[in-house]
Amino acid sequence: MNAADAESPLKPDELQVLRSQFEKEGEYVGVQTKFNYAWGLIKSTLRQDQQTGVRLLSEIFRSSPERRRECLYYLALGNYKLGNYAEARRYNEQLLDKEPANMQASSLKELIDDKVAKEGLMGVAILSGVAIAAGVVGGMLFRGVGRRK
Repeated sequence: MNAADAESPLKPDELQVLRSQFEKEGEYVGVQTKFNYAWGLIKSTLRQDQQTGVRLLSEIFRSSPERRRECLYYLALGNYKLGNYAEARRYNEQLLDKEPANMQASSLKELIDDKVAKEGLMGVAILSGVAIAAGVVGGMLFRGVGRRK
């Protein structure tokens, strides 16, 4: 299974089963139930669900050291889907440090690196456009000042 496979969302009724179990357990929700629900939310196409999934996984990561390894990939994936690439990379690198042969994490690393490179190029293009526009406006203002004298 690669990172792209992990991004495919659950069917609404499948996510509802996980949500119902999570809500039924209430304040005494088990770690596995919470993880399952968070996993389903991370796979969602809805940003709010993804944010909730990352929050739940972060809670598990902090409170259950024995479950950290299994949280790393989905924290990386969730942060990637939310556009938090630095956080995604941090979690994914932690997983790759523990499991260098993890194919999912390697695949996700490529996705993160590609997205960061594309957004970096987009940022450079935007900054270049702004610099050119500022130069044109500055030149026009400078010429205008020179003509008034």
